Amino acid sequence: MLAVKAQDAVIPILGLGTWDIRGKTCSRIVEQALRLGYRHVDTAQAYENEREVGEGIRASGLPREQVFVTTKIWWTHFAAGELEHSVAESLVRLKLHHVDLLLLHWPNSAVPLGETIAALCKVKREGLTKHIGVSNFTVALIEEALQSANEPIVVNQFELHPYLDQSKLVAACRRHDIAVTAYSPIARGAVKDDAVLARIAAAHGKSPAQVCLRWLVQQGIVAIPRTSKIERLTENFEIFDFDLAGSEMAEIRGLARPAGRVVDPSWAPAWD
Repeated sequence: MLAVKAQDAVIPILGLGTWDIRGKTCSRIVEQALRLGYRHVDTAQAYENEREVGEGIRASGLPREQVFVTTKIWWTHFAAGELEHSVAESLVRLKLHHVDLLLLHWPNSAVPLGETIAALCKVKREGLTKHIGVSNFTVALIEEALQSANEPIVVNQFELHPYLDQSKLVAACRRHDIAVTAYSPIARGAVKDDAVLARIAAAHGKSPAQVCLRWLVQQGIVAIPRTSKIERLTENFEIFDFDLAGSEMAEIRGLARPAGRVVDPSWAPAWD
């Protein structure tokens, strides 16, 4: 599988998102994804499925080193001491000695960012994760995090799809050699009824969702579409056998709109 390189990290460019997938459905979909060829699985403490994700990884039969595992620390665990304890609990649930990527799930202004970044760097040095990063961080928060970090911050994971212009944030990440991971890459299914995407998809014998994912990976952006359906797993994976023309890439980019954001909880930062 193609991968994105950022500093000392090599990240498979297509992963499985597992938000809101639990129980046997979660373990089964993770196992099947890995059998199909996925090599990147994304979970989080807040998803309450780390245990099932670990079960799916083991059931796949793949050697541990062949699976890139990401989990995310919930923002109520950002204080020094508490962060380290929560990461240890995540590893127990996953039944892993380490994860490949550990992210701060959302910024938390109630805890000094320097304190949280120091704790995040500490767990990396202790071997609980190979790489560290952030999620839902704005340009200003990235700059602030980098000032406190003495380990490489290799990823910023945030909402990214054709309806949301994140060019400013993507550019800031690239300036600092930080990889971009796109969550909600098909806008939680909203793309399926888009006339522009449908026309481009028809020209390639693909679906609008596949076109969205191709649009992202063709920019060197990691995409982690979430699905609980086996047939969608296969569809999402079949995006490496076609290319979008420059004019098509630009047309898709032109779909961005002011109200395009899908994920905007009460604890979100002031977006760029």
